[in-house]
Amino acid sequence: MDIVTIPVTPFVTNCYVVRSENEAIVIDPGDVTPGLLEAIQGVSVSLIVNTHGHCDHCGGNAELRRLTGAKLAMHQADLPLLQRVKEQGLMFGVFFPESPMPDVFLDEGDTVSVGSVVFEVCHTPGHSPGHITLLAQNNAFVGDVLFAGSVGRTDLPGGDHSQLLTSIRTKLLNLSDETVIYPGHGKVTTVGQERRQNPFLSGESWLVY
Repeated sequence: MDIVTIPVTPFVTNCYVVRSENEAIVIDPGDVTPGLLEAIQGVSVSLIVNTHGHCDHCGGNAELRRLTGAKLAMHQADLPLLQRVKEQGLMFGVFFPESPMPDVFLDEGDTVSVGSVVFEVCHTPGHSPGHITLLAQNNAFVGDVLFAGSVGRTDLPGGDHSQLLTSIRTKLLNLSDETVIYPGHGKVTTVGQERRQNPFLSGESWLVY
């Protein structure tokens, strides 16, 4: 499994391209940038996955699907957010084009394959109602649930602080300490590091992103 990280949008969102055996999936294409186009050159993009429906994670859906023909997948509970990607962006003074509707709805226990890699889908709500995490080979693509030293904000529509903590404690902190966390913003971390050092999870808190 080959993982390429491309920072996109004014929010510096981490878009991930996961490649295996000349196939790829793209996770959270907030925008289609030259870096993203380079990362998918020479591979067949089979699926676009939105971990959740916020504009900075979905703004490139339409263009990427047009360029690749890949199907779009997300959790159904975030469909109302996806349908308002353009309006979300305008709230922050940033233009995002409208997203096409998903071709596939993903939920807890589903799987997504790319080449020889099989991802397990975990429903991790709190930052948004339909937020999902993708797990494969000791790697977790967690969107805006957990960050290095912090957690996702819950003050946006559909956010739920208690639900977010439950998702982190029951779906992420029960993974092995060696599991690599690929967050929606910021640097890569591990489950073990966040278990030991994340001040939010030890009683202190602040919100970012």
